[in-house]
Amino acid sequence: MIFSRVMLGFLGLFFTAAALLLMFLTLLGGANNSTPLNAIYFLQVDTSNIPGAPALSRWTYWNLCAVNDNGKSECGKSYPDYPFDPPSHRTFDTTTNIPPAFIGSNHYFLTSRFSFPFLIIALFFGVVSLFTGFLAMCTRIGSYVSSLMAWIALTFQIIATSLITAVYVQGRNRFNANGQTARLGTKSFGFMWTAVACLFISCVLYCLGGSVGRKESSGGYSGREHRRRGFFSSQRSNSVRSNKEANP
Repeated sequence: MIFSRVMLGFLGLFFTAAALLLMFLTLLGGANNSTPLNAIYFLQVDTSNIPGAPALSRWTYWNLCAVNDNGKSECGKSYPDYPFDPPSHRTFDTTTNIPPAFIGSNHYFLTSRFSFPFLIIALFFGVVSLFTGFLAMCTRIGSYVSSLMAWIALTFQIIATSLITAVYVQGRNRFNANGQTARLGTKSFGFMWTAVACLFISCVLYCLGGSVGRKESSGGYSGREHRRRGFFSSQRSNSVRSNKEANP
């Protein structure tokens, strides 16, 4: 049983660490031009017909990046929580050849920006779950605390992933409908949704580890109670037997 608790805690710790790695890679994609961050982005669009825009543009959490001949992102100065808002002064600063759905709408701006703080919160609770996961291999309470932290991280990760997926899928459809080839970044969305799955698995494993500990505890207690009852019952039967021999 103890071996099972250790294994469940270790597996929960492994999946939590995997989720955090994927979340950090997505968060830092486009923050600089080093590998593999220069290959992680949310949306790539052919913007060659937009004045002042690069031939290919990629959106990340940090900026709008051009694409070099090797197919890698070339990003400039980074700004945290960079919005998806093509006509604004932050991006192209023009409405020429911009899909009409983006013009005069705050939907894409707000949805893309709200996903960033939710991801930060998910990372915070995920890191807490990672550290408490070491206790999950040893104690029942550690398993339950780790499971709670992982559930909170999972909730915020689902919100962040759903928001960022919805806004960039809509954006891709708008650009494609406007005759500008657009495609999603498979790495970033693959990382985000895989992190959701990893956090869910870690939650289940931590809960199972806690339940294994509870069974052990309850089993030990029942055994002690049985031994106590056995001791007193034997004392009583010896006393009755002695009385019978003294008073036949």
